Amino acid sequence: MELGFLCLVLHSHLPYIRHPENKGYLEERWLFEAVTETYIPLLQVMQGLLDDDVKFRLTLSLSPTLLAMLSDQLLQERCLAHINKLIDLAQRETIRTKSEPDFAQLAKTYLQKFSGIRDFYLRYACNLVNAFQLMQAKGCVELITSAATHAFLPLMQTEEGWRAQIMTAVDYHTKLLGTKPAGIWLPECGYAPGLDKILQEAGLAYFFVENHGVGSASPTPIFGTLSPVLSPHGVAAFPRDEACSRQVWSAEEGYPGDYAYREYYRDIGFDLPLEQVQNYIHPDGIRINTGIKYYRITGKGDAKVVYDPRLARERAAVHAEHFLAQRTQQVESWSAKMGRKPIVCAPYDSELFGHWWYEGPLWLDMLARKLHFDQTKLRMVTPNDYLQIYQEFQVCELPASSWGRGGYADVWLNGANDWIYPALHRAEQRMVEAAGRFNNPTIGQKRVLNQAVRELMLAQSSDWAFIMDSKTMLDYAVKRTKYHVNRHSRLLSMLENAMIDEAYLDGLESYDNLFPELDYRVFCSRQPQTMFNADGPTALLLTWEFPPLTVGGLSRHVYDLVRQLSTQGWQVHVVTTAAGASVYETVAGVHVHRVEVLQPDGSEFQHWALQLNLALLATCQRLIASGIKFDLVHAHDWLVCYTAKTLKKVYGLPLVATVHATEHGRNQGIHTALQGYIHHLEWLLTYEAEQVIVCSTYMQQEVTALFQLPGAKLSTIPNGVDGTQLPVRRKRSQTKEPYALPSERIVLFIGRLVREKGVQILLQAAPQILSRYPAVKFLLVGTGPMEDELVARSTQLGLAEKVLFTGFIPDEARNRVLQLAEIAVFPSLYEPFGIVAIEAMAAGTPVVVSDVGGLADIVTHGHNGLQIYPGDVNSLVTQVSALLEKPALAKKLAKTAQNEIAKYSWQQIALRTIEVYRKAISQIEAGKSMRQIAVGSDILGENDGKEN
Repeated sequence: MELGFLCLVLHSHLPYIRHPENKGYLEERWLFEAVTETYIPLLQVMQGLLDDDVKFRLTLSLSPTLLAMLSDQLLQERCLAHINKLIDLAQRETIRTKSEPDFAQLAKTYLQKFSGIRDFYLRYACNLVNAFQLMQAKGCVELITSAATHAFLPLMQTEEGWRAQIMTAVDYHTKLLGTKPAGIWLPECGYAPGLDKILQEAGLAYFFVENHGVGSASPTPIFGTLSPVLSPHGVAAFPRDEACSRQVWSAEEGYPGDYAYREYYRDIGFDLPLEQVQNYIHPDGIRINTGIKYYRITGKGDAKVVYDPRLARERAAVHAEHFLAQRTQQVESWSAKMGRKPIVCAPYDSELFGHWWYEGPLWLDMLARKLHFDQTKLRMVTPNDYLQIYQEFQVCELPASSWGRGGYADVWLNGANDWIYPALHRAEQRMVEAAGRFNNPTIGQKRVLNQAVRELMLAQSSDWAFIMDSKTMLDYAVKRTKYHVNRHSRLLSMLENAMIDEAYLDGLESYDNLFPELDYRVFCSRQPQTMFNADGPTALLLTWEFPPLTVGGLSRHVYDLVRQLSTQGWQVHVVTTAAGASVYETVAGVHVHRVEVLQPDGSEFQHWALQLNLALLATCQRLIASGIKFDLVHAHDWLVCYTAKTLKKVYGLPLVATVHATEHGRNQGIHTALQGYIHHLEWLLTYEAEQVIVCSTYMQQEVTALFQLPGAKLSTIPNGVDGTQLPVRRKRSQTKEPYALPSERIVLFIGRLVREKGVQILLQAAPQILSRYPAVKFLLVGTGPMEDELVARSTQLGLAEKVLFTGFIPDEARNRVLQLAEIAVFPSLYEPFGIVAIEAMAAGTPVVVSDVGGLADIVTHGHNGLQIYPGDVNSLVTQVSALLEKPALAKKLAKTAQNEIAKYSWQQIALRTIEVYRKAISQIEAGKSMRQIAVGSDILGENDGKEN
């Protein structure tokens, strides 16, 4: 019988350390060691449990700085190089220790482990964010956030500073992981009264505190530390269980100190002669840990016995059994007294598992298996799970607390580090004042303000004060604090003196480049709620897809457009489909409202579309009823036609429609009843709209012919590309794993695997291209209904070893393959625009495209790319061969394309879209005036010459 719950929480964080200018910083190894010793081993444990159908639930916090580093391509490449070096060292050790069987076996074990780690890393294209996201999608992990740069919040000076740290963290987590976090790990468990107000504003449901933070609450919690309490603003505080902490953390009685476990401090980087390890330690000869250790703890003396993995495994099993027995005893003794099932909250630093405590992941694996197979009294849950089981909790005033020495701020505020706070507080206050002063900044001023926020946040990291207290890497911590404070001060001085140093700003944006979508307005004094009904023009955008739901280019288009509209002073509300994402959130200042739509019986697509429109309309009406005054509606494609038409008719709102593609064009005609239904709604949407936007000359001609639209109603505005999200092309020395061998030349296709994208033409051309250039590897990125057919066709053509179907890949991996590709090919049969071609050109990859649709607008043959005849295999072979044969030509075309890409900037596109908005609003206003004149004339006509 289930009596209670165990909540295991792993807090994952590292300070933001990224030095593109120098590979020699020891501190960058913190990330590489955490990846190889903690994060991948933990993910391997999770994957093993899933493979064995073991049910488990973990709560895992990923700090924003850690997420930024894990998804950074430069650090990914350096981490992969680190792993390859470990493998090389382990291989050498298997040879060196041949005559010592115990050591030789351990060396072989390390080699197998490091090879498995590399395989896992490459499986996720070196981006572990994708692996964590997958674990959450499989339902075994709940991912939560921490403060943006892990600032110790109780020692910050302003509420605006708190809000900036929390809101930035939530937005960044949501962007990278696709779902909004339900909870937060407050850095160092540092809580101060009033902080819960900001957490509530950010939509966070819970946080964690040290046990005395709840034990000292007022009134005294009736359930002690075996239940959360609610803060005054309704956010649940989960206390850390003291017994769980003691059994794992305690130096005297904690499990990691068992004599059978591996000794952390005996590493071959220190033990072996310098000449044997000099290629695997710091280039300056500084001895460091390599990760290969041959001894177990043994005892408290210097004498150590060789590590025995079998014995360590046995001890891990014993400790997992002991931990489970203790937790079961806890819930047994409390469940009857409480009248509800207690929850035991056991939070730890992730880096304890695998890095400091080598057997930690193994212990966790055994604990999960024992919970699943061996007992029925205890179940693993997350805090959010528990909040769904029980809805009523005691409300308490929580005192200031932390899990640091002394229970409050002693670690982060003492004689070793107190000098930093006057400077941090002055910087914080200056940031609040600057954010409030620049309501309508120029582009340059906004860049300076955004970078100033980054520098201040980096200076606020609790890691620097912690290092100063512990006196490890002291010089580095002092230097980082001073650098960021000084950079922040210089940036704000630029604004005050109205003299922006562009070169200096460019350098900082490249160097301290985390949170690319950060908005300085998070430091404004006003509450986020006041922005909801702020003065100024307000647009309501309707779209059936919006990130994280991404089926085609529509989602990315709307996402990039609305962010730029927001920077131009527009208030923007997007109403879209939920598809598992948050019902409401703000993204870079844009309000996103999502609706749940159930698939009706019969699974008929047009019925689903109707249900979607009913749900969209209900949400829009609720927003209008709340007092929001929309200036216009912008509808994207036919799926939202009914909602857009109703809003125009009922509320008199101007309607702008963007047609991204047509059913007629996709199918080269209308052939079925469903296609006819969609074609009619496309016509209806363009008929009702005051203004219609299309993305290319081709599309302008198509909608004019299909829907008989007058020229005054049409505007051609291209799709855009965010160059800041695409990598600068680097030398080809970077590894091509896992996509190709080092000697292979990659020809890349990115797009939906559907007939109109023409990928089947590329497959037909592949044998001829390979006959001329055998070293070519075709990389086909994307998914779609033709995938199985294309894979089968590839096998029939004998191309299985030369064609790689990657499926969908995230933006970071897309950026990497654009760098690796020698040529990008887009052989579309129908293409309204061709955003992927623009992205390839922005990334510096030479392109070959069909002379069709919007691609013909983008690429001029022989100038910024090459064109082929649509559907012509021989033409494709000729043009691809030309670029493979003449690298100088490819480089020239790519450089020209990159130089011309500015005309596709989202800022320019947003400004042109706003002009269309104004035109539509003017049309409606003019229509209202004409009606008033007409009505006035009728009244005068009726009364003319008559008595009143």
